[in-house]
Amino acid sequence: MRRASILASSSALSRTLLSSSSSSTKQHYTRLFQAPSFYITDSSNRCFSSSRFPGGGGTGTRFSLSLTGLLAATVAVGGSSLLVEEGAYAKQVVKPDLFPKDVVLYQYEACPFCNKVKAFLDYYDVPYKVVEVNPFSKKEIKWSEYKKVPILMVDGEPLVDSSAIIDQMGNKIISVKASSLVSNDDEENKWRRWVDDHLVHMLSPNIYRNTTEALESFDYIANNGNFNFYEKYSVKYAGAAAMYFVSKKLKKKYNITDERAALYDAAETWVDALDGRDFLGGSKPNLADLAVFGVLRPIRQLKSGKDMVEHTRIGDWYSRMESAVGESSRIKA
Repeated sequence: MRRASILASSSALSRTLLSSSSSSTKQHYTRLFQAPSFYITDSSNRCFSSSRFPGGGGTGTRFSLSLTGLLAATVAVGGSSLLVEEGAYAKQVVKPDLFPKDVVLYQYEACPFCNKVKAFLDYYDVPYKVVEVNPFSKKEIKWSEYKKVPILMVDGEPLVDSSAIIDQMGNKIISVKASSLVSNDDEENKWRRWVDDHLVHMLSPNIYRNTTEALESFDYIANNGNFNFYEKYSVKYAGAAAMYFVSKKLKKKYNITDERAALYDAAETWVDALDGRDFLGGSKPNLADLAVFGVLRPIRQLKSGKDMVEHTRIGDWYSRMESAVGESSRIKA
């Protein structure tokens, strides 16, 4: 709500300048209003594990990542532009009486699945607290039989699995008659499945495709995750080395020959699905828009994400999503 008023003010100022400008300068003004944004994301369901590396003589247990933990190591720091132009996109307004009283997200800071949930909460302006889980001890979720993230605690009720969490939260806060999210269910559900079954698998081979990019990712993870001093060192260096080799296996697993080409193809596939619409949901994002945006936020300011925006048509849609989702509704501790 507070975000909507800010966007409305910016839109009004934009219209004033446009109305007083010549046609030759209007396009300039529509992109003049930019604000730096800082995006931090999170990654998958299991995190770090110990395993023996082949060729090591079987003597030392070294740090590595489980396959699903690989996604728990995806991260991005952002300084991308927030496009504000005439007809700026405001976040979806929810009736205050539909808000849960207490929402707590248990997450890894680099998890795209956690970030799917955060994109939903941010768009609907649902206030939430965050508990960063230590991926080694997982002491923060000792109370839970479910040992993966995200876990969303809603008024004392634990919700698990990112897509299921979003479905259940949608049922709680979105009016069926008023929501644009209930239209085109078949199309929306198709692309939500595509995110989980295809798009997320393009991320790891790209962010760990060489040692430089692997270190870029793990440097952020080490400094922003819930680790002690020794764990930070292991995460940054051993983790980057391990995931560099794991990413090669993932390419084979998902029949990827050129990881960048595969990422670009996924981005173009999504833009084609929009079919000229601002969002898959039409004039407003639907759950598929939020899912794609959520899983891409971890890589947006990494080299892979920058390359994706530079070499595909997805940048305009991504900027519209930044504007629509707006600032985080996370409650600062």
